[in-house]
Amino acid sequence: MSRQNDRNNRGRKKKDDVIMNDDIRINELRVLGDDGEQFGIISRDEAMNIANEKALDLVLMSPDAKPPVAKIMDYGKYKYQLEKKKKEARKNQKKIEVKEVKFSCKIAENDIAYKVKHAREFLEKGKHVKLRVFLRGREMANPEWGVDVLNRVWPMVEDLGNLESPAKQEGRYINMYVTPLKK
Repeated sequence: MSRQNDRNNRGRKKKDDVIMNDDIRINELRVLGDDGEQFGIISRDEAMNIANEKALDLVLMSPDAKPPVAKIMDYGKYKYQLEKKKKEARKNQKKIEVKEVKFSCKIAENDIAYKVKHAREFLEKGKHVKLRVFLRGREMANPEWGVDVLNRVWPMVEDLGNLESPAKQEGRYINMYVTPLKK
């Protein structure tokens, strides 16, 4: 495929709605070069000729400006650099991992201690912990039983975490959210 044919295919509207090359229907544009050079306000045909000579694309940057601004650039390279910046930003984001510890209303004390041990380990590792009590059948009539279980659990983990949200009902669950203490 020739370079000119390739450029014509790239000139079609992309899914990101960038108007470029032959899709630009505005007669007069303020044109900027790829190296910062300013061509001033020229006709679309002149701008296309300059872009063709340099084997680059004419991309409409701000269509709402008076007159609209277009830039002569290698659009593929520009798009690649934008993607690279986005990936770098995502890589530097801190991922919050939330671990969930489930209890039931009729849980024994030794089972609570065992599950609290896991919740404490998660908090020590810097993970957020969601403590949940699932309400089965007729337990839905007494959601305060689930709140009582979580209120018994909270004193066992409060030295390692902050209470982000107190025990509250969400559907069939009573949830409590605990975040680790800042070091």
